[in-house]
Amino acid sequence: MKAETKQRKAARGTTKQSNGAQAQTITGRFAPSEDALCTTETTLTPAQMLGLYRYLMLTRLVEERLVNLYRQTKVVGGVFRSLGQEATAVGSAYALQTQDFVAPLIRDLGAVLVKGIRPRDIFAQYMAKAWGPSGGRDLNIHFGDLAKGFLGPISHLGDMIPVMTGIALAGRMQQKQIVAVAYIGDGGMSTGAFHEGLNFAAVQRLPLIVIAEYNWYAYSTPTQLQTAVENLADKAAGYGIPGHIVDGNDVIACYEVTKQAAEFARGGGGAVLIEAKTYRRKGHAEHDDQRYIEPDELEFWERRDPVTRYERHLIKHDSATREQLDEIVADVKREIDEDVMWAESSPMPEAEQAARNVFDNSIVPPAFRPKIFGGN
Repeated sequence: MKAETKQRKAARGTTKQSNGAQAQTITGRFAPSEDALCTTETTLTPAQMLGLYRYLMLTRLVEERLVNLYRQTKVVGGVFRSLGQEATAVGSAYALQTQDFVAPLIRDLGAVLVKGIRPRDIFAQYMAKAWGPSGGRDLNIHFGDLAKGFLGPISHLGDMIPVMTGIALAGRMQQKQIVAVAYIGDGGMSTGAFHEGLNFAAVQRLPLIVIAEYNWYAYSTPTQLQTAVENLADKAAGYGIPGHIVDGNDVIACYEVTKQAAEFARGGGGAVLIEAKTYRRKGHAEHDDQRYIEPDELEFWERRDPVTRYERHLIKHDSATREQLDEIVADVKREIDEDVMWAESSPMPEAEQAARNVFDNSIVPPAFRPKIFGGN
């Protein structure tokens, strides 16, 4: 452990320019300087830039409220935060078109919100309420809304890659101009399903975008202990597809690289792998005390917060005033307060109803036998 600590500290060294911001290499990971702004090369309109800020704040404040509900024992199961890496999910999803599909991970709540899922649905889902999207049958963001282009994740994370490859293939067969985006972590990229799905998409030149979030840890395992490549994007060469590295804490850069990748994929170019360099400032879930991290890591990345960075960028470039941003935050808080009240007023599901639709009831009878369901 001491040797590893020395190696990490020794790697903290030179700086270089990237995307218009100071960057620092930390054991092969891209990290902005404390006073970095976002990239200025953007196709975003002023209204879209404020929209991005709203989604960033919505993501962060929804998760903060979920933590409060969790500590009040109102949440069933765990809470998995994206603190410190919200810009990756929000920026990438914001670059997509309405008909496109996303398969996020548990830490990609921002993408779910951008696709149009309301906070009230998230709160009711986490509290396993009857009014939640799954009617209390599942937890956190393990649900989907095909009409909004959102496929809920499953616990076997790499398995969503071949699923989204299938979505992209189905879209082509139906002559629909859709792009399928699958999010994966550094640990999930080491699974067989990741390889099989991406390899098929590459060979078939399907419009699949894989966004790999390099956030330092696969649960508690440091990334360098579970993959030999310095950059996750280097794996793209093995499939003959483009690979891009983006500053995952720069929401504008995440938007632009995804927009370009979507245009490439939609135009027949095929699959694309995007690696977002970021950092997970919370443990795997709220119950994870992060005892495996270095003492100075959190402080280092807290000074590189993606939300604060974007605020600084907007004000510096006269894209927003402090008063405008405060008004957006106040509006988001009002929405969250109302949606939490709505979710808390929802009843818990009736046991008989919750037993329905866990399996295909035309094949597997519900857990509550015919005395209740009359044999149907």
